[in-house]
Amino acid sequence: MNVIVLTPDRVGSSLLQKFITMVMQGHDYGKPVINLHELTNGLVKYHSEKYNQELLGKPAKEDWGYHQSLKETTSLLASVDQYTVSRLAQYHIINRKDSLPDQLSFYKYINDNFYIISARRENLFEHALSWCIVAFSKKLNVYQHEEKIEAFGALYKNKITVDLKVFTEYLDKYINYLKWSSDHFMVNKIFNYETDVKNLDGFVNQLDIFPANQPAKKWEDTYGISWNKWNACHYLISDLTDFSLKIANQQEFRLLDNKENTQLPTNSMGLQKILSRSSLAIQDQEFVKTNFSQYFSVYKTVSQQVMDRELIHGVPIKLQTLAEKALMIKNFKECIDTYNDWSAKNNLEHRYSIEELGNIALTELQDWYDNVNR
Repeated sequence: MNVIVLTPDRVGSSLLQKFITMVMQGHDYGKPVINLHELTNGLVKYHSEKYNQELLGKPAKEDWGYHQSLKETTSLLASVDQYTVSRLAQYHIINRKDSLPDQLSFYKYINDNFYIISARRENLFEHALSWCIVAFSKKLNVYQHEEKIEAFGALYKNKITVDLKVFTEYLDKYINYLKWSSDHFMVNKIFNYETDVKNLDGFVNQLDIFPANQPAKKWEDTYGISWNKWNACHYLISDLTDFSLKIANQQEFRLLDNKENTQLPTNSMGLQKILSRSSLAIQDQEFVKTNFSQYFSVYKTVSQQVMDRELIHGVPIKLQTLAEKALMIKNFKECIDTYNDWSAKNNLEHRYSIEELGNIALTELQDWYDNVNR
């Protein structure tokens, strides 16, 4: 079963496709399950020593681009015996400037050959904020702890001012994405970030993508630790609450992170030093310590999957909660007012007050930092 996630980005699509790939790899499909991330910015065929067959993967990062036609992309996809999990971002289609007939032919191939998920958000205010932060961080996603610290630490010291015109443009782009996805694709399932990211196992297990003769497995069935516990460790280890301390001690994270993916991490020395100096609450430090052995085991598995070209990158780390976004943005209140004006002009029912956003932020923080929810 091929799976594709339609996305405007900043709606959890990178996380979702990695999660789906890793859960599918816990089943026996009789062929490799390979994650290709974005389909339209370069694919390459190569011989896999692990599977002893030709597979599709991504070229070196510096070779990503729009040099392949959409027809070449579909030909490559059809030429290999693998199941592909990927995404299709509307902004790549816009940037490519392919002819409409070429786009329609490509969309038909996707409809005929993929289980299609449309990734969406309810909180468009936060969606647009996330895109505006990208303009300063230059990071759509991060996959290593050190990378997150380096990319975002300075933004907490030196708050950013969101360009309100750009902010509104991202809101408009999201509306255009909804029209694009409904006009051109036979969507099998909608992924609602706010609701479904809290129960990824539940969302993925209900998808009609698993072998008929095999029960759907949860993340824990394959990897020995629940997804919520693993992902909480993934987030907390690079929590930026005490970013200045962690930046000063970046070397402690090199042990976990390997940007070049040239070798596997082999041990967890230095973790106790990190946690003992962290500003995380004691209960969160203890949570990571208790679960670190299993977390690190899966982290190494992910690294191996990247090396084997079964995954593109690894599992993305949660970047910021809504509360963290508010801390780094100078004109947060002006952003709220701009969103509410935009919502009214577009005849949308929802408006946000600062109190309502505060309650949303508090609930999210409880989800991440309350052991009861893990």
